[in-house]
Amino acid sequence: MKQTFKLGTILGIPVGMHWSVLVITALIADILARTVLPAADPAASAGTRWAVAALGAVLFLASLAAHEFAHALVARRHGVRVGSVTLWMLGGVAELDDEPPDARADLRIAGVGPLTSAAAAVLFTGAAAAGAALDVAPVATASLSWLAAANALIAVFNLLPGAPLDGGRILRALLWRRRGDRTSASHAADRAGTTLGHAMIGGGLVIMLLVSWFNGLWLALVGWFIAGSARAEGRWTDLRAAAAGLRAADIMTPYPDHGWSWQPAGPFIEGVAARSRQSVFPVLDVTGDPVGAVTVDRLSRVPSQKAGAALGDLSVPLPPDRVTGPDIPAITLLQLRPIAGDLLAVVAADHRLLGIITTADVQRLLRHDRLRRSRRATP
Repeated sequence: MKQTFKLGTILGIPVGMHWSVLVITALIADILARTVLPAADPAASAGTRWAVAALGAVLFLASLAAHEFAHALVARRHGVRVGSVTLWMLGGVAELDDEPPDARADLRIAGVGPLTSAAAAVLFTGAAAAGAALDVAPVATASLSWLAAANALIAVFNLLPGAPLDGGRILRALLWRRRGDRTSASHAADRAGTTLGHAMIGGGLVIMLLVSWFNGLWLALVGWFIAGSARAEGRWTDLRAAAAGLRAADIMTPYPDHGWSWQPAGPFIEGVAARSRQSVFPVLDVTGDPVGAVTVDRLSRVPSQKAGAALGDLSVPLPPDRVTGPDIPAITLLQLRPIAGDLLAVVAADHRLLGIITTADVQRLLRHDRLRRSRRATP
């Protein structure tokens, strides 16, 4: 998930927030200030309630961050690289750059999140009890009690057995250990997540009609996110299985049509682009190294009076990670997002263009993998 606000680096892990965190922060502060705290102490002033509510919202975000950091730290302990930790409206995401090496690591990485939330619930419960014993202001103990209940709910909710929740990861790990087949276990967790999400959407609609439109809408929104994420993880599971053991050279479109950075756009359009089946073309410099990419859509917007513009000025620059060698594992490239049109990466070696990898190549890889699996399943 893209970070709107970068907060810095903690223990070597980039930390940030999505803009939607502002929405959930304001919502939590509003619930505390207008509902929870007035019930605890009607005599408290509005300023006091809102100050305590704002602090409670910040502590809630901190507990979410602790949940995700627990995932990240245990993942690193098992040799899994961590890209970032990002907070957003429905919780947080610890983005892992690698997959767990075995079922035991998968189970530990998944299980530590709910365990951390449960520990936070116990901590806030103890703080609330201590505050009550010391005759601390009721609004403070009420806020701590709410935080305890919220973290307990997060711990229980995340244990529901369906991807992408922690419970889905736990289910995957247990099935992986039992079956010895990671792909089969992942598919089972993905299907469970899709079913869970649809059930929550249905339950949310019923609650909207019969009980509370707000609570029902929130439940349906969470269910929609779970179902969509489970389907996305299912596609990623298929892709990972299809790319297992393959290199960039195995999935690329070899020796594609291309242009040169100094080449005028007009002759390139007439001589290459208009006759090619490609929708995107690598652009090479004078040494033969790929430096950019230009799409058919971009070329179609070049007016005739600018036909002499160089392709290098019309192309999208290629970052270093989008130019790869032929022996790089394919799975590392399939995690990338298209950079120009449907282009994922350019394959080159020794100042020579070897191929391109596009989303069409990925779709072909999946179709061929499904074909091979169907043939193996046919008696």
